[in-house]
Amino acid sequence: MERGTQMDAAASFDPLRPRLIRVAYRMLGSVADAEDVVQEAFIRWMGTDRGDVREPEAFLRRTVTRLCLDQLKSARVQRETYVGPWLPEPMVEEEEEVDDVALPLMLALERLSPLERAAFLLHDVFGLGFEEVAATVGRDPAACRQLAARARTHVRDARPRYRLEKARGMEIASAFFAASRSGDMTALGAMLAADVSFHSDGGGKRPAAIRPAIGFGQVMQVHKALAVLFGKYGSTLLRTCIINGLPGFVTREADGEVQTTALDIEDGKVTAIYIMRNPDKLRHLH
Repeated sequence: MERGTQMDAAASFDPLRPRLIRVAYRMLGSVADAEDVVQEAFIRWMGTDRGDVREPEAFLRRTVTRLCLDQLKSARVQRETYVGPWLPEPMVEEEEEVDDVALPLMLALERLSPLERAAFLLHDVFGLGFEEVAATVGRDPAACRQLAARARTHVRDARPRYRLEKARGMEIASAFFAASRSGDMTALGAMLAADVSFHSDGGGKRPAAIRPAIGFGQVMQVHKALAVLFGKYGSTLLRTCIINGLPGFVTREADGEVQTTALDIEDGKVTAIYIMRNPDKLRHLH
């Protein structure tokens, strides 16, 4: 391919790349897979007669979504053999990028069929009309409306009821880090909801709980045990930030690896704790 043609393709594609990666990441829950899909879309874009494409963004979003649908079929098989709880790769987000697809909703999306997931994301999150959704997923608009409605029913409880003020979220995340690392169980317990849950993803690569801890008592027991390890080996705060739409923090642990902690907060109480320890899912943060 001529260099000029390649540069022309890149000039029209590159401004759209961040949005396309966002679509792919919401579909796949993997930063690396999203980047691979978008790169494949770029290769296809270079081979397209671009003069015939009236709306490049719609054309490329359609391409990316279809590639994601293909990817999801094999991803489901891989998830069935995953060691311990599966969590999506942590995306540390800048404020202007934040939408309402927070981590609990991403986990709820995992329970949907690929087509339900695509219809819900394209219509409810990215704001496309059902005509465009239909053209993207290869179904008629009425079917897409049904797919999105079914998806909405399944994920209703996972959608945030209100958006937590960022400053307040960062304040709670900082206090949570301080209490959990210092072993101040009184301060930590005061932050937790009665039905709090604790989820950690090590992917079989680093120590992590094989199943979630559910309820105040179990979660406190987990943190009492962790506080002993933190006291002995240390844990360094790298930054507080928004992780997958939730307040949280990035740390460097005693083994030298980074780790992310995201906190789901409702009415000022932590209702869920999501810890990513799988090094394969943290490479993009180094």
